[in-house]
Amino acid sequence: REKAGLLPHANVEFRFNDRGEVVLFRAAKDKKGKGLTRGERIVAHLTGRGNKKMTTDEIMALTRGE
Repeated sequence: REKAGLLPHANVEFRFNDRGEVVLFRAAKDKKGKGLTRGERIVAHLTGRGNKKMTTDEIMALTRGE
């Protein structure tokens, strides 16, 4: 990781080569999304969309089906 210049929290992509091997690439900035990565665009899209206040315990109970 260090030799490739991939620091912690670096955005990466996984691709298959023609031999079926997985190759790791540094994720390119998106030209359409004003330089944002895919993850950054998703976070920006979802930010502020929630309208229900829930505690962490309520969220955990909901995800567990309690």
